[in-house]
Amino acid sequence: MDIKRRLPKLVTGPQVLQKDLIKMAFGAGEMAQQCDRSLGCMDPLVGQLKGYKILTAGLVLLVLVFYLVMSWPEHRNYWFPRLYPASKYASKPKDWDSLSQELTNLTSLLYWPTTDGNGDHFLASTSPKTSTYHLKGPVQANYTLGSNLEAILVARDHQGRPKTHGGDLFRAKLLGRELKAGVPGEVKDLENGRYLLSFPLLWAGWAQVQVRLIHSSEAVGVLQRIWREKRATVDFRGYFRGRNGTQETVICNVDPQSTGAKGPTCQYRDVVSGEDWFCAQPSTLPCNALVGHSSGSYLNVTTPHDEDLLAGNVTDQPLPSGISPILVTPAATGNMRNVALPSRPPCHPGHLSPKPSGFYHRDRWHSTFCSSRSFPTVDSILNCLAGRIVYMMGDSTLRQWWEYLRDTVPSLKPVDLHVTYQAGPLMAVDTTQGTVLHWRAHGWPLRSLRTPVASLHSVARELHGLAGGPYTVVVLGMGAHFTTFRPSIIAQRLAGIRAAVKALLDREPRTLVVIKLANTGYKSVYGSDWLTLQVNRFLRAAFVGLQVAFVDAWEMTSSLDLPDNIHPTKLIVRNEVELFLSFVCPT
Repeated sequence: MDIKRRLPKLVTGPQVLQKDLIKMAFGAGEMAQQCDRSLGCMDPLVGQLKGYKILTAGLVLLVLVFYLVMSWPEHRNYWFPRLYPASKYASKPKDWDSLSQELTNLTSLLYWPTTDGNGDHFLASTSPKTSTYHLKGPVQANYTLGSNLEAILVARDHQGRPKTHGGDLFRAKLLGRELKAGVPGEVKDLENGRYLLSFPLLWAGWAQVQVRLIHSSEAVGVLQRIWREKRATVDFRGYFRGRNGTQETVICNVDPQSTGAKGPTCQYRDVVSGEDWFCAQPSTLPCNALVGHSSGSYLNVTTPHDEDLLAGNVTDQPLPSGISPILVTPAATGNMRNVALPSRPPCHPGHLSPKPSGFYHRDRWHSTFCSSRSFPTVDSILNCLAGRIVYMMGDSTLRQWWEYLRDTVPSLKPVDLHVTYQAGPLMAVDTTQGTVLHWRAHGWPLRSLRTPVASLHSVARELHGLAGGPYTVVVLGMGAHFTTFRPSIIAQRLAGIRAAVKALLDREPRTLVVIKLANTGYKSVYGSDWLTLQVNRFLRAAFVGLQVAFVDAWEMTSSLDLPDNIHPTKLIVRNEVELFLSFVCPT
């Protein structure tokens, strides 16, 4: 047998490889029984020994067959493509109400006060210019450190008429600009056009109330309608390539209807998480020829009236100041404490964080439920992360943590893995301290530049492959990429991730799992703060009962006198990372 002529076939796939190597292995035994025609027949004993050697080589080749077949990429692919006719999905897709009981228990999280009947008239919607707020009680010369300040907000329409229903999204904060301090206020909807504002007085000095109308109740009604009725407000591109170089680009999405396919669709199911992804079937290529993924288009899902209600001049606008700056003083004369921080336990998973979960003072975030630490030097960060392997899985706001640590700690050297930066995976290593930092995107649905499909791993799949242990740290951060789909999508995704987190903690309870909540930023129909607020409700509820830690990025990005940005400033990212490190190294 001419082995050299057969070698090129070894690269054609595992089935051909298996056949060829088996023939080679068993052919070796036949060769042992024959005389070498060019040399003549050998001594029987020598021939027998040579036969054993060749037979042994054949068995080695069989082992190689098994290894290559099992490790061949096609056999390790967690996404299995299947072709489905369009008619299979002609009926209404799985809805929120038909999900498992575990998920339907989350529907109570979606409650929001309804808007009464004048939603069709823009002038009847809530106006940031005419809405007002004032102190609930009489004005005082000063206020006691550690007490609360309360105010009443009255929502009014564009004609100055008081609203008679709730549902507006207001955001309130108390700022101490000179002290670089800030704390989020609680906004309680009384559902009659009035809102109760409450602020804890946590630092001594001057403080100023600030209130912004993020969305009118009428705009929230638009967001609710689109979120529940539209399967998707964006789409994606799938790139197919055949062996002969043929290429096709199609539309992909979270369900077959959103691909715009007139005929069959390709379904890709993650066998670990059960997550589905769909692409319109290419005209000339099979489903398993999918090699690339990227963002697609933002879909037109609003009417002109919707756009008026979501316009910039009525969105994220400040209300006229209704309360003069107040002076906060310590309760006892001679008390030199500048902040109201009682004794708190070290930061450990499982803490129930109160509202607010913390506040800023002199540009540093202080947790109200655990003794968060400061990590002011490179050595303090390195000592905390020494020997640890950190797996970050999520969106670009979590990638900012990875970037902050990479840029702050010079000895953490990034490794070029030759991947699309937006999707990862990214890795940085400190070989002296034995620290490894990983980040990768959370997989479909992901708005990104073109990236190989092989790089898109589900979070559940990644967690499934971790052994865990005292030196393993997992950080999960999802939000911005899920606001463009029905609530069932994020609920289903979180159900699978919760199961994977629970399994990880069951097999190795010493593993630290940290959940980063989504932060403020977007104000459009595709990524509004109202939508992000709903996603955060799901994130909190999904991990109830598990020993995980939370970093409340929503509050940390809405407590300072800074404009909202989906990618927060370095000051905020530093405080988020330091709170995270407080869980890694509580003492």
